[in-house]
Amino acid sequence: MMIKIFIVIFYSVALWLILIYALAQLHLLISYIKAKKHSADKTTPNLNTFPRITIQLPIYNELYVIERLLNNIAKIKYPKDKLDIQVLDDSTDESVTKTASIINTLQKEGLDITHIQRKTRTGFKAGALKEGLKSAKGEFIAIFDADFLPKPDWLLQTVPYFNDENIGVVQTRWGHLNRDFSILTKVQAFALDAHFTIEQVGRNTQGHFINFNGTAGIWRKNCILDAGNWTADTLTEDLDLSYRAQLKQWKFKYLEHVETPAELPIAVSAARSQQFRWNKGAAENFRKSFFKVLSTDNISTSTKFHSFFHLLNSSMFLILFVLAVLSIPMLYIKQIEPFKGYTIGLGFFILSSIIFFMYYWYMYKTIYGNGIKNFINYIGLFFVFFTIIMGFSLHNSIAAIEGHLGKRSDFIRTPKFNIDAINSSWKNNKYLNRTFSISTIFEGILTLYFGFGLYSAFTISDKGDFSFFIFHLMLFIGFGYVFLKSIPMRNS
Repeated sequence: MMIKIFIVIFYSVALWLILIYALAQLHLLISYIKAKKHSADKTTPNLNTFPRITIQLPIYNELYVIERLLNNIAKIKYPKDKLDIQVLDDSTDESVTKTASIINTLQKEGLDITHIQRKTRTGFKAGALKEGLKSAKGEFIAIFDADFLPKPDWLLQTVPYFNDENIGVVQTRWGHLNRDFSILTKVQAFALDAHFTIEQVGRNTQGHFINFNGTAGIWRKNCILDAGNWTADTLTEDLDLSYRAQLKQWKFKYLEHVETPAELPIAVSAARSQQFRWNKGAAENFRKSFFKVLSTDNISTSTKFHSFFHLLNSSMFLILFVLAVLSIPMLYIKQIEPFKGYTIGLGFFILSSIIFFMYYWYMYKTIYGNGIKNFINYIGLFFVFFTIIMGFSLHNSIAAIEGHLGKRSDFIRTPKFNIDAINSSWKNNKYLNRTFSISTIFEGILTLYFGFGLYSAFTISDKGDFSFFIFHLMLFIGFGYVFLKSIPMRNS
């Protein structure tokens, strides 16, 4: 009986935590709606003078996208005598030669661009950014990852906001070059769009902490230095420096109307590496920064509340995973006294689901518009989205646990593809991870486990019990999808 009681308690607590998180997201949605109703026009402030700008391009073995990146950056509109570009190249393969050749051509065309190579990859991306900062000529530092393609007027749209001397960072919204490539890219775009509309705007307009997203943003150099410069003690150096800067009372400006297109990972292995880094890094930053936020007197209670869920965002995967695993024992426990007719959990689950449905629908209609057709498309994508992220819940839970426990790991880059150029040959990408991880085996086991949950719905009693059936079906499909797509591919 004690085991049953503990399962019910843990299951109920997990549901309660998810409901609180849903309510926090609902509050951000309300803040977003208020901001949109009272927002001024999107007129960019006047750029009275042209301050010196440095563009930093941190790269590591980017054979497939380096030419596209550099040719795009060369199109940036800004006075040439006020702009310098640093290619922070930690590459260890033949891409170094290709990069050097392109840079040489651009230098002959009059572009102030330098090829910076370190002897050791100390500190990974954070170390490269810090090294480049030593020789950066700019008063402001724009940063783009290798798969981002800023539009020519990007600097003209962002730099003027630094007329406010208290602003340390201007961040722009990510766009998606390959949103419709596959189910995987659609799901990733769906999640990122919610972050880059509701979350960033909701937090920013209410004065809560937001984060520089690692790319497609621009820093005031003095802000970086004042906050303690880039450090590599977490896997998300961008989130780390963002919190340190805001604790120093620098203001951040988020521009929803300025879109910076980028490429989404098209292989599950690539998405896994990116998700692992983001989720583990968030947990590391919770350990590092949250209690500083909590103990700072001049930060509002509301900002502390949202910082808690901001930094613990990745831990929601762990709670979701616990909820999923316990749902099958719960299916059996609620058939017996005194747990027969257990309905509290169902009520929490339905309320959380309704909140998330509203939250993502508002994001979706903001991008695609209203209408019956769009609403029907949204319903399908909503269920596909939650099905796939459930399939990633074990992998992301491991990342969160490692982050909270302080287990260190290397910064694993996300392979880039340049899908327009390579078309159907992306499976031959030399940077793809083709190892078979232990977590993939467990994802296969979990697929069978939730298949058993589906079977149990029919056999558990004379009439069956289908209260968890849709949930278990989504888990069965989600883990099955991630398991099958994670089986290493051979070069064709």
